Amino acid sequence: MVKVAKQEYRLENLSCANCAMKFEQNIKKLPDVEDATVNFGASKVSVIGKATIGDIEKAGAFDGIKVTTVKQSQLEKIPFFKRKENILTVISFVFLVIGIIASFTYEEAHPLSIGLFMISIVVGGFDLFRGGLANLSRFYFDMKSLMTIAIIGAAIIGEWREGAVVVFLFAVSEALEAYSMNKARQSISHLMDIAPPTATIRKDGKLIEVDTEFIQINDVLIVKPGQKIAMDGIVLKGTSTINQASITGESLPVMKSVDDEVFAGTLNEEGSLEVRVTKRVEDTTIAKIIHLVEEAQAEKAPSQKFVDKFAKYYTPAIIMIAILVAIIPPLFGSDWQTWIYQGLAVLVVGCPCALVVSTPVAIVTAIGNAAKQGVLIKGGIHLEEIGRLQAIAFDKTGTLTKGYPEVTHVEADAPKDFIQKVMSIEIYSQHPLAKAIVKYGAKEHIQSVEIEHFQSVTGKGAEGIVDGTKWSVGSVSWISTISTVSFEVITKIERLQTEGNTVMLASADGVYQGFIAVADPIRETSVNVLEQLKKAGIKHTVMLTGDDKRTANAIATKLGLTDVEAELMPEQKLFAIKALKEEYGTVAMVGDGVNDSPALAAASVGIAMGGAGTDAALETADVALMADDLDKLPYTIRLSRKALHIIKENIMFALGLKIIALLLIIPGWLTLWIAIFADMGATLLVVLNSLRLIRINK
Repeated sequence: MVKVAKQEYRLENLSCANCAMKFEQNIKKLPDVEDATVNFGASKVSVIGKATIGDIEKAGAFDGIKVTTVKQSQLEKIPFFKRKENILTVISFVFLVIGIIASFTYEEAHPLSIGLFMISIVVGGFDLFRGGLANLSRFYFDMKSLMTIAIIGAAIIGEWREGAVVVFLFAVSEALEAYSMNKARQSISHLMDIAPPTATIRKDGKLIEVDTEFIQINDVLIVKPGQKIAMDGIVLKGTSTINQASITGESLPVMKSVDDEVFAGTLNEEGSLEVRVTKRVEDTTIAKIIHLVEEAQAEKAPSQKFVDKFAKYYTPAIIMIAILVAIIPPLFGSDWQTWIYQGLAVLVVGCPCALVVSTPVAIVTAIGNAAKQGVLIKGGIHLEEIGRLQAIAFDKTGTLTKGYPEVTHVEADAPKDFIQKVMSIEIYSQHPLAKAIVKYGAKEHIQSVEIEHFQSVTGKGAEGIVDGTKWSVGSVSWISTISTVSFEVITKIERLQTEGNTVMLASADGVYQGFIAVADPIRETSVNVLEQLKKAGIKHTVMLTGDDKRTANAIATKLGLTDVEAELMPEQKLFAIKALKEEYGTVAMVGDGVNDSPALAAASVGIAMGGAGTDAALETADVALMADDLDKLPYTIRLSRKALHIIKENIMFALGLKIIALLLIIPGWLTLWIAIFADMGATLLVVLNSLRLIRINK
């Protein structure tokens, strides 16, 4: 059996969640289509089958949906007031105003007034009626079919002015909803425009400009100052500062030199660079971010699943209520025309659009905003879980600390000469602590000297001959056996060890010379981040580490963590997470996305650090902080909690306004224009309320 490839297309004019569902169903009915998925949030469709763009556009003709391939340039953006449907709305409004003037001059039932209202209805509602009648012929009840029944019913009972007002207000509502949804999706369109479509590469000694889709792995990019980097790669030549805000959300440029990784879509600020390409255009970090954000926006959150399920029963219930309102009172002697009118108004009120869009528009906006800030949230379910967090567990190394050792303290009679001797020996060692000393010496502009007879002493340290003197560098216990270390020095060493330092001593021909303290330093932002988390309502913060208890407790005290669990194996971290979930319910684990994977998987939300350089973090974590920093974690929690709050508000607005309007039936005050205001007001309220999430930033 031949496997049919999946094709992806971008969509224009997809502003209604109900329309997205109907569009998906229409595509699935095409003869050569096996399956189709419409992503309302990203305005995108995936089709498995042989359908052409023309076929897909026919499936969306009911709503004027336009289709283009993903690789094509974006569809031409038509200004709001130049769109055909908005021009027709203005013309409809003109005839409505003239009709109202005529109805006051003559009367509403006058042929001139009726003619003007009829023109207003036909001009403003042509697409509405075409879609509504098509739906009614298939017994498909959506917003357009309900509106069509209501407007035709209003015309039949002589309420021409009401019908025209409803058509105009509905058209305004549709236009504003489309505008607002496009605004919510802007974060994705901005991401797609980040990486340049062409790049300059060196080929056979010549510089040529080519489309990025034709660039191969190991091609060499030439990136001039002020240009954007077109592909992910490794710097071969040059030094420059790179603005990585588009990928990681970092506000400050980062210095890059030979062997450093750079990302497509980032801006080269100062120097000229030669970059060896390491990924094809479809595999770059920005391409993965776009794909994952679009997938995340399509994934339904628990609240959205509830709303979708509720809407299935809600619409038939509204239709039944409308029928009962129109029939029952007249059976007991009331006026048929009055109650048929009330029943039509109930149909308009009952349009489920506001309810259906209440959750996805908030999720689309929040996830898009997070991506712009360098935070990749992998779906609505994770967005909601973050908003409910009560406890957060942190891995230590590389998360709360920098993840690599640095020299923190040097004590010797002549520190520079002492460092020179020690680094001259350690330069031959592969131990991470040795590398920290060599790096410190280079930073202090100290040059190493030649040594003889270097020897690594397993588990103890290293030694060698420097200027005819045998130097030994290593652990406190080892050096203490070959030289005399004073009680005063031992006291200082113990204090440094209590603070989380590893101390190395040195001796020359058996005479103690001094010591160097090395530690994995706490990130500068960690203390501030933890303070912000407490302010954001996180009740419990705990560090889970395999490090020894003394070091772990010293770091936990400096950071102000609620708790610390040290000397843990990976499976013990897993049990610790499960215990936290039992106590606090919703728990996050923050790590590097590769290590501690069982704990990350067991947590309610797994949060990976440094996603920009780690494919594993992008693929496995529920949330990836693209910069190698915790700085965006408090922002993410604030955004998620605000999104949860707004989703609840939206559902309340959507149902509340409709319930209030329906209660107006009792005194007989419900009119068609009040009904459309209730429906339009609810829809615009939930969309505009959701757009408040765009304003939340770091």
